[in-house]
Amino acid sequence: MRPGGEPARFGVIRRFEQLDSTNRVVLELAGEGAAEGVVVVADHQTAGRGRRGRTWSAPPGSALLASVLLRPPVDPEDAHIVAMAVALAATDACLDVVGMRPRLKWPNDLVAPHGEEKLAGILGELVLVGGRLVAMVVGMGLNVGRAAATVPGAASLEDLARLPVDREILLASWLGHLEVRYAQVLGPDGPRRVLASYRRHCATLGRDVRIELDHGSFEGRAADVTEAGHLVVDTDAGRREVTAADVVHLRPGA
Repeated sequence: MRPGGEPARFGVIRRFEQLDSTNRVVLELAGEGAAEGVVVVADHQTAGRGRRGRTWSAPPGSALLASVLLRPPVDPEDAHIVAMAVALAATDACLDVVGMRPRLKWPNDLVAPHGEEKLAGILGELVLVGGRLVAMVVGMGLNVGRAAATVPGAASLEDLARLPVDREILLASWLGHLEVRYAQVLGPDGPRRVLASYRRHCATLGRDVRIELDHGSFEGRAADVTEAGHLVVDTDAGRREVTAADVVHLRPGA
């Protein structure tokens, strides 16, 4: 329940043992007219979606796999703020449950507080009608159990916290914090407040990075994240603004 006895926005949770993709199911629900706040959770995904057309996978029962349906009254070009809020809520939940806040790697990955290991990925997908945003589906895959960190460069909450983590408790905490972060998005001066929080917890800012584009790459220092959600990188040839790319954090001297 919200303060004042109002029902929680994210109170409808649909659980599945196995799905191809939680995002796909929520996109279908959005097309059927489902109300904002529906949450789909799966123990296992066979075709989980990642950024830039990639797949995402983890052994059954080892990760928190969830997608939420949102219908934010924002323009499509401002939808990135919603995805930022979802990612921030995930860091809030980790802090609550295991006493450790992951950092954010641009645009919306969660990484270890004192390392580069990836803990989670966030994927937002938009539903547009006539150029207007009518729905947004945001999915998260968060490595919880040790078995989830099966690929190089990955880590799990249990690895880092050195204690068992209950996925249901983590889910409840995430949705509770998402209530707060999403309300912030919709409130007065909300996008700027969310962006300020994002910048504060972003591990990419101030780092030397390699930006890997579809056709080529370049290196520089990550200087800022704009109100449009773009990454600003200072290079020897001048300042560049990145809208979509893979970012590699470079080690000093690399």
